Order: sequence, then C-alpha cells, then structure tokens
Amino acid sequence: MTLKPIPEPEALLTELRAIHARIRDTVVAACERTAVDLMAAPVGEEAGDTIFAIDRVSEAALLAEFEALAERWPMVLVAEGLGETGRVVLAPGGDPAAAVVRVIVDPIDGTRGLMYQKRPGWILTGVAPNLGEATTLADITLALQTEIPLIKQHLSDSLWARALPEGGYATGSERINRLDGASHPLPVHPTGVETIAQGFGNISRFFPGTRGVLATIDDEVVAELLGPPPPNRVHAFEDQYICTGGQLYELMVGHDRWAADLRPLVWARLGTRGLCCHPYDLCSELIARAHGVAVTDPYGRPLSAPLDVDADIAWIGYANPALRRSVEPALTGALLRHDLLDAPPAPTLG
Repeated sequence: MTLKPIPEPEALLTELRAIHARIRDTVVAACERTAVDLMAAPVGEEAGDTIFAIDRVSEAALLAEFEALAERWPMVLVAEGLGETGRVVLAPGGDPAAAVVRVIVDPIDGTRGLMYQKRPGWILTGVAPNLGEATTLADITLALQTEIPLIKQHLSDSLWARALPEGGYATGSERINRLDGASHPLPVHPTGVETIAQGFGNISRFFPGTRGVLATIDDEVVAELLGPPPPNRVHAFEDQYICTGGQLYELMVGHDRWAADLRPLVWARLGTRGLCCHPYDLCSELIARAHGVAVTDPYGRPLSAPLDVDADIAWIGYANPALRRSVEPALTGALLRHDLLDAPPAPTLG
C-alpha cells in the first residue's frame, strides 16, 4: 500500500513527544496539589461522556499546545473537551481542506483510575494524512502514547511508532525518571507464550449494565480452552484496567496475553447505548500492531472507525499469532451463541 506522506514526520514526532511531556507534567502537578475529591468532581457532559475536573487540566494544556503546532502542520484536531463536535480546525481560514493532517488525541485515557490515584493514565495521539471526512483509524501512520504516572510513581513510559512508506514500522520507547529527568530505553516485547494458562487476559466489563453477559462469555472462553479449574486453584487471571491505552500497553510489554472490549455488541442487542470505547481511546493502536500485537474488530478485521469522538468501537487484542489462533475461535463461538455477531467472521489467515 502506498501511504500518503505526513510532512516531516520525524520533526512532528519530536514536537509531539515534547507536548506529551508537558501535558503529563501539568496533570501530575495538578494531582499533587489538589485533593482527590476535587479532581474527581464532575464538571460537565460532552461528546457522550462525563467530564471531570482533572480533564479540564489536560484540555487547557492540549488546545494551547496544538494551536502552536498547527502553525507548522495545519490540522483538524479531534479530541474530548472540544465541545459537542469534538473537533477544531486549526488551518488557514478555518478550512478543513487546508489541513495537511488529522490529529486525534485523548489527553487523559484512564481518567477514572488516575483521578482517584488507583492506576496511571495515558496521553494518546494518532496522526493521519488529511483524507477528509473519510479519514479513519486505519489511516493513522504516526502514533504516540505517554504514561501519566501516579503521584507516588517516579517512572513514566512513552512509546511511539511510525508506518513507513516502503512498508514496516519505525518504533521507539523510553522510560523517564520524572524526578531527575534521566531517560533509558524501554524494552517492548509482547509475550511469546502460546497459551492463556496461568496468564492474564480478559473481557472488559468496567461498568454496570453489561457485566453479566460479558463475564459469562469470558468464563466460556476460558473453559473451552483450559477446561474446569483444578480444585482450590486457578488457571487464568484477569486485570480490569479501565484504560484502553493501558490495556494495549499491557499487551505490548508482555503483561497480558489477550484483551477484548465488546461492550458495543451488548448495548446494540439491548437496543440502547452505554459508555463504550471511542476512536480517541484507540488512536495509538498502531504502536501495538507495530510490536506484533494483533488488534482487530469482533470479525477479525482491522479497525477502521472514523476519526471522531462518537463512534462506539468493539476491539480485541492478541499478544501473538498463536494466541490469536487459540482464543479467536473460542471467543467467536461464544459471541455467536449469545447472538452478539450478525454473521460468522471470515476465517483468520496465517
């Protein structure tokens, strides 16, 4: 495939890494000086999600940073906190056609865990050449994600990837000591283990309303692959990390073996909408793919949602091809039994 190039991608990546660092430091500083209950106070509703006080901290830094960046790379910026449309045109004359790139950002992915200081959050950014309103997640060719650490945590990880015009990817990663500024390369290796036994993996069921059926499907998958657990023992584990960027990170660094967020399928069968994963939550999934993680929709296809703040996305991640070959048929079978897929997926190739 011939990629439409992003102008000066390495220079853009350098600028984005600096922006991520400044947003991270701004949010951490706010958390250090503000009581948890104040950071967790709801302050509004935008683009189908609740906005908390901690979100306002990152949003203020976000717009100022990208307005400056747009002087060199005119853009359509898509993010939470940019009003009901979740979109601002930062291009000459306010004309979307004058933008050279479309940039989708989640300034804090994992807000709920971070504001209560339970789990780190992540800043996520994906950049695609401006292909107009038809631009999708599949068109992102540059992505970056940076950890927002807990205030008791002195290390922060950052990972990035760029799709190369000739094929393949350029990747990078680092671990920063935020106390002294020292930086070291971060090894990024998904697990090579080919079974889910004694490993972490799960179906996301963060909030009430869909947990029953999702837990049942999770149990059915594990039972099909591993059988009943031995008495007084377990043979698989789960970790409900309420953060899509965090889930992808866990797959990339070898902590998790598979992950699935299928909430949109259940809400659709219930005939309503609930809180789901959106395109900005998955705007950095290029990085996971670049490191060998398979990220698909429930039908085994690449993700291709529009770059907006509204689309509901179901996704599945497998840490390596062998795990995909093992888990995917069991998961597909469970989804079909529960009438959550419209038709059987096409067979997985490879």
